[in-house]
This record gives sequence, structure tokens and C-alpha cells, in this order.
Amino acid sequence: MRIVFFGAPGSGKGTQAAILKSTFGIPHISTGDLLRGHVARCTELGRKAKAVMEAGQLVSDDLVLGMLEDRLAEADAKPGFILDGYPRNLVQADALGALLARIGQPLDIVIKLNVPHDAILERCAKRFAEQGRKDDDPEVVRGRLAVYSEQTAPVAAYYSRTGQLVEIDGVGELASVTARILAAVESAA
Repeated sequence: MRIVFFGAPGSGKGTQAAILKSTFGIPHISTGDLLRGHVARCTELGRKAKAVMEAGQLVSDDLVLGMLEDRLAEADAKPGFILDGYPRNLVQADALGALLARIGQPLDIVIKLNVPHDAILERCAKRFAEQGRKDDDPEVVRGRLAVYSEQTAPVAAYYSRTGQLVEIDGVGELASVTARILAAVESAA
């Protein structure tokens, strides 16, 4: 099973991806984790990314795609994978489609978790109070939601046109949201 989790920051993508990882025995691949891993291991891609980040710039789509291609070539990703945090824009969606076609691993389903922004702000404010995560600061979250609405939300229409998008209500008890996701995945299988 090859899955993309899609949704606004704080919508529960990472939480649900971790559950599906255990359920299906396939890797949960976060592009942020990939980037940090390459930098920490001082790989060629990591050195290039580090130089870009130290210059205060965003890592290019080409570098991130190269890291993703390397990760998808690993043995544990052959039976499937869960992508979390990628693609974030239409250019990345096109590049991902081309990569997956080239390696013969097309997506089975794109799951978009729908959570109203006020509920996301509430979730993140709670996490910020409990854990102090800087990316959960309400002002930071508002900014991330604005970027999501402008750049990432259009990716839903892209996958809707391909027939791969399934929208899931991401509000409610964790087990209920997971059950809705599992039903959608079973339908796509």
C-alpha cells in the first residue's frame, strides 16, 4: 500500500501515519525527518541541504526529491510506504508522480484529513502549553495555516482529478478517525 497523508499542520497526519505504519508494517516517511537524517549523517545530499539551510534558504524541491528517491529504494519501502509532509505544492506533486512512475510504485490513495482551522489552533495551543513545542505556538500555527491554504491546499484538487483523493473527517476520537481512514484504505486496496 502506497499512501500520502495530506492535510493542514496539526490535522493529525503524523499520528495517523504512525498507526498505519504499525497496522500495515510499512515505513512512515516524513520528508522533514529525511532531511534531518541526511544532514546528521553528512551524506552528499545532506551536505548540500545543510549549506542551503545555513544560508537561511529553503531546501530545493530537487534535493528533497533526491532524498525521497533514495529512501524509497530501501528494502522496507518496496511493499509500500506512507508519505507525510510531501508533496506540499503542485510542483512537488508532479515531481512525485514522475518519480513513482519511474520506479514503478504508483500511489494507491491520498488521504486528506479535514480539520477546521479553529480546531487545529485549539489542538496546537494545548500541545504548546503541555510540551512547549515552538511550532505549536498559536502565532506560528496561524502562519503555517496561511501558507498551507495558499500553497498546499491546491494539491487536493490535483489528486482529486487523478481519482486518488479521499477526504476524511479528522475531528473526533482518535480511534474513530483511524477507523474512517482504515475503511478508505481497504476500499482503495
